[in-house]
Amino acid sequence: MDVDPEDVAPFPVAFSGSRLTWRDLPRSVKDRIAELSGAQVSSETSATSGFSPGFAAVLELGDGHEVFVKAVSAEQNPHSPVLARREIIVAAALPPEVPAPRLLWSHDDGTWVILIFESVHGRSPEQPWLAADLERVLAALGHLAAARPLVPHGLLPVTTTWAPAFQGWRTIAASSPNERSRTSAGLGAHGAWVLAHLDDLVAWESQWQTAAAGSALVHGDLRADNVLLDREHTWLVDWPHTALGAPWLDLAFMLPSVEMQGGGSADEIFWAHPVSAGVEPAELRSVLTALTGFFAHGSRQPAPRGIPNLRRFQQAQAVVALDWIRSLS
Repeated sequence: MDVDPEDVAPFPVAFSGSRLTWRDLPRSVKDRIAELSGAQVSSETSATSGFSPGFAAVLELGDGHEVFVKAVSAEQNPHSPVLARREIIVAAALPPEVPAPRLLWSHDDGTWVILIFESVHGRSPEQPWLAADLERVLAALGHLAAARPLVPHGLLPVTTTWAPAFQGWRTIAASSPNERSRTSAGLGAHGAWVLAHLDDLVAWESQWQTAAAGSALVHGDLRADNVLLDREHTWLVDWPHTALGAPWLDLAFMLPSVEMQGGGSADEIFWAHPVSAGVEPAELRSVLTALTGFFAHGSRQPAPRGIPNLRRFQQAQAVVALDWIRSLS
């Protein structure tokens, strides 16, 4: 009998649970992948983490080479092609020192978007987090914080790209009393505190853009499922949310999931990391508040098509992040 990982994990699993296989792809998409890759596909190994509901797999080719392929259409999720197109732009902006698999080819016929990357081998960090795995990822984040995009590039500031999403507490505050109560109920022991401090949360959230501005490359969506560890490299994958901002943002944004997954205190890890130098607690609080509002409001929305467990993952991160915010207040 198959067991759903969500039923046995001590925390929510970052996996869509609805990924396509090679057999599911239209013949035209398969042919285009083979044409771009220069050889027929002989086998596939599907990715087993990440929220994308499309096709994501390492393909072994008839000539002995391997590639990692993503293929998405709006049928799986209407936003997936938008993200895939964005990742093509990001790939062209990543400098060589960034530990990201290289984009080899891409194709966009208006319906299907295909991205073909060099294949890198590795494993996701252990869950709960092992100290050695976390140390490697934190070191990689330190190197990423110093990276700048290639010029010219099509990257935008985080203050532009994330502004529509980072209004969660303002949206909650403007909702009906019943809806505010339902949202707070999903935040466990923090629910009463949220209702009592909603005006504070709105005020802190409104300051996030000033704190987040900068010129560093910001991945924007780093979690354990977007990391691959091999013997020598710490690979950071899935870059569609990349923008330009403060060099400490990726660390701050990743740590709620790290603490949720047993990796230790987000607050202690943040202030011990070199990228936190010069960051004011109020700046961190404003950015965390915006992120947490996104999680809290998002967790109350219907599940996106093809990603049934995303809302539970967001809710769990919101609870951890609220712990952190309260320690900064």
